[in-house]
Amino acid sequence: MPELKENKKTLNRKNLGLEKKLPIKIVQFGEGNFLRAFIGYAFQELNKAVNFNAGIAVVQPIDKGLVKMLNDQDGLYTLFMKGVKKGEEIQDIELISNIVKGVNPYDSFNEYLSLAKEESLEFIISNTTEAGIAYVASDRPDLQPPSSFPAKLTVLLHERFKHFNGDSTKGLTIIPCELINYNADTLKDIILKYISDWNLGDDFKNWLLDNSSFHNTLVDRIVPGYPKDEIEAYNAQLDYSDNLIVSAEAFLLWVIEGGDSLKAKLPFDKTGLDVKIVDDMQPFRTRKVRILNGAHTGIFSLSYLHGNRTVKETVDNEFTGEFVKDTVYKEIIDTLELDKNELNSFADEIFDRFRNPFIVHNLSSLALNAVSKFKVRALPSLLEYVENHKKLPTHLTFAFAALIRFYKGTWNGEDLPVNDSAEILENLNQIWKSNDYKNVANAVLSNQDYWGEDLTKIEGLTEAITLALVEIDTNGVKAGFENFCKKY
Repeated sequence: MPELKENKKTLNRKNLGLEKKLPIKIVQFGEGNFLRAFIGYAFQELNKAVNFNAGIAVVQPIDKGLVKMLNDQDGLYTLFMKGVKKGEEIQDIELISNIVKGVNPYDSFNEYLSLAKEESLEFIISNTTEAGIAYVASDRPDLQPPSSFPAKLTVLLHERFKHFNGDSTKGLTIIPCELINYNADTLKDIILKYISDWNLGDDFKNWLLDNSSFHNTLVDRIVPGYPKDEIEAYNAQLDYSDNLIVSAEAFLLWVIEGGDSLKAKLPFDKTGLDVKIVDDMQPFRTRKVRILNGAHTGIFSLSYLHGNRTVKETVDNEFTGEFVKDTVYKEIIDTLELDKNELNSFADEIFDRFRNPFIVHNLSSLALNAVSKFKVRALPSLLEYVENHKKLPTHLTFAFAALIRFYKGTWNGEDLPVNDSAEILENLNQIWKSNDYKNVANAVLSNQDYWGEDLTKIEGLTEAITLALVEIDTNGVKAGFENFCKKY
């Protein structure tokens, strides 16, 4: 491990010669690792590429947070990006310097309201976790601040409307990044409900609807965050002391729904970043869910039973690596509607991410709620493959059986890291008390609470799952799959 450099500078703008601050063009709700590694970096790249000149004011969305630490460092922090691109390991270090200030509305509500009065403000961006975009009935406009993010934003927007006397040029572009589908539509609906509940008036409502825009998004980047276990090695690469180091993978994808006007406002096409502004983001969401998440959920149990413990081990192993590639390239991609070259290119990037030696992704972490995740992420590919080809997909079917086998809870005398609701665990425990594999297959596949339909009606699926279960228990995953392929 490298030795720490002595006599490090305090991290602030004066010491680093960065005393000029950018105008506030963005109010960002959230100061956590993801936004600092994603939004801060993306807009810094845009600033560099086209002199976008965008400063960020960060709002702490909950009572406890990092705004004080951020302000203590004048909004500066270091981003370490590590990963694999086209098979080559890459590592980059970037000092992010576009945060103008951090605001804690719980300590200084008036300072929070003053953000609404910024002449240069154009964008609202957020990531307040999946639970952040929620309606809280107890929130009121006189609270300082209201508890929920949508309520806080409603107050800010109303303050801007009042301050600028309904000026049509002072509307904002609102881009939430929370990981829920239709995130902007959901946020907009909640804000409109607050406007109605709080009697804020039709003039404000119409100003918002006519002059502001809401954009659904998809974001994708793995951000481990503060590298506490390796912090000395990270600090040794810097000549200043940074308490907010954040680590992230090299990969970044941002899909935003919008038209030509948004492309003009956000010319990310002039950067090297994979930021797509599209009419409809749903195909891209489906692509991510089916390929990235589908591969994870589809094969983690098979890989674990084979003896692997991480995603990287899975793709590096000769058998499981080939299995997951064939699952993605030959079966999952076959069911998707986007251009096949683009899908294959995206899958190539996904496998680079799986091989990233800098991020340890344990298979056990993928076991959480695997039944419901398989329903959303992998089962649609299986069903659409059957619909398209009138036969079962060999790999997805065998992987489905491995998932069912995983829920038995033990393997070769070892407890498996099964992690699901008590109801599902109890139900599957009862099912596995049967010594008859066909009964197990039939009981699991017919459970409409799991899959939303009776899967025993899929021609040949019960028989295939039964055979796969027998093979897995009799011959193990690898030899069992080889035998399974002789019939399917």
